[in-house]
Amino acid sequence: MPITRVLFYQDADGRSPVVEWLEELRTMDQVAFAKCAAVIERLEEAGHELRRPTADLLRDGVYELRARKGRVNYRLLYFFHGRNVAIVAHGLTKKAAVPRGRHRPSVGSQEGIRGRPRTAHVPGVTR
Repeated sequence: MPITRVLFYQDADGRSPVVEWLEELRTMDQVAFAKCAAVIERLEEAGHELRRPTADLLRDGVYELRARKGRVNYRLLYFFHGRNVAIVAHGLTKKAAVPRGRHRPSVGSQEGIRGRPRTAHVPGVTR
C-alpha cells in the first residue's frame, strides 16, 4: 500500500485554520499536540485503511482522526483528494458529539479543492 500524502487545507488568503489550531495546541499542551501528530502520521501510513479507534467516517466524505489525552478528545477532520492524498481541514477539541453541520467547514474545503489543493506545513507533524 503506497504512503498517503497528508496535506493541510489552506484557503485562498493563505490561511490554514487547522495549522493555526495545531500551533496553538502545541503551545498549550505539548503532549496533546504529540498525540495529534501521531494520528496524522498513522493517516499517512494507512490512508484509506485507517479505522476505529484512530479514525472514523462522519458523513459526506468527511472523516475524523481521533486523539485523546485524559478526558479531552481531539478531532482532526479530513477528506481524501484522489486515492493517495488526504487533506486535513479542521481541528477541534471535543467534549460531546460533533454537532450536525459542524463538519461543514471541511465539506466546503473539500468542494473548493477540485484541482490542485493548496497546502500548509506544520513543522514536526509531517515529513
